[in-house]
Amino acid sequence: MGTNYDVVIVGGGVVGSSIAYFLSANPDFGGRVAVIERDPYYTASSSSLSTSAIRQQFGTAPNIAMSQFSIDFLRQAKTRLAIGDELADIGLHEPGYLILATPERADAQRAKNRVQRGMGVDAELIEQVDLARRFPWLNTDDLALGSLGLGSEGWFDGPGLMQAFRRKARAQGVDYLAATVTGLTMASPRKVGEVVLDNGERLAAGTVINAAGPWSAGIAKMAGADLPVVPSKRCVFVFETPARIENCPFVFDTSGFWLRPEGQLFLCGVPPVRENEPDDFGLDVDYELFDEVIWPALAHRVPGFEQLRMLRAWAGLYEYNTFDHSGIIGRHPEISNFVFATGFSGHGMMHAAATGSGVSDLIAYGEYRSIDLSAFRYDRIAANQPIEEHVY
Repeated sequence: MGTNYDVVIVGGGVVGSSIAYFLSANPDFGGRVAVIERDPYYTASSSSLSTSAIRQQFGTAPNIAMSQFSIDFLRQAKTRLAIGDELADIGLHEPGYLILATPERADAQRAKNRVQRGMGVDAELIEQVDLARRFPWLNTDDLALGSLGLGSEGWFDGPGLMQAFRRKARAQGVDYLAATVTGLTMASPRKVGEVVLDNGERLAAGTVINAAGPWSAGIAKMAGADLPVVPSKRCVFVFETPARIENCPFVFDTSGFWLRPEGQLFLCGVPPVRENEPDDFGLDVDYELFDEVIWPALAHRVPGFEQLRMLRAWAGLYEYNTFDHSGIIGRHPEISNFVFATGFSGHGMMHAAATGSGVSDLIAYGEYRSIDLSAFRYDRIAANQPIEEHVY
């Protein structure tokens, strides 16, 4: 005989655990919640391997709103996710993002800045001359301008946030089950009935939430739904350098690499190439990527980085939404009790709080109240209404 839950969340990473936290914290929701996590030690979890940054400098209003909600929560996380006297310190730093633009991309960056300003984002466009003065360690010869976030952007301890959500959700009565979902049985063509686990257990579910990240397309298929989400590997490299780089924000370079300080060290990487074939779920590091692509670009943009030593590296998986690179959130239009919270394409960590709050509203009230996430609905795919997001 199976166990009954009002809500079963497939995936216990930062998004799934955020939903579990917000649901169990809601005084208007009294249901039983279970989170199914296939990797209970989070060794291959995207949340554990995230670089954990947050920016406001998106080009579309829905994603900006997600970041605005999430940064407000991150600033409160220490007390909101505390258990008794034990505070949840997620190490939030807000030095801003610096997004660089060549002359060819300058007009597009200015257009994004107008959208950001309209949403209340404090982002300053810095022309080339001033950019060289403000950041003398940068090579600005081939740049037209830089867009600098003046607040509400930076990085934090993402694995720490995920664990804080998880601990608080468990303290609030959520069950975490270490298992792999092997099937979904349908009570009818329009309703999921049970969640089947690899240990033979069957969980009757009032609502099933697919927060399985890179594995979410497989979960959707179990319900007969197509989901344009594939695993996409990205590598992160840690290096040291004798160069003195003062006041370094999170940098997006025109070549595609990103860079941020980590104490006396630096982290860097490049987004996955969109035109590549989908990756498998392997986590092997592509060291040639650093030697052949990233290091030359680093040395060009920051001449002091001609001397550096790569210390270590790791690989993680993006849940890459091939349709428009933005999250897919909300109910399936035909399967009434099947909800998506996936496809964030590298933005899941930064938007986890907004997703958790919005999805919990949808379950508890049948509508969005704390933040409107309707733009991310699943059926925008069939309607060909993308929320296109590109740094470049």
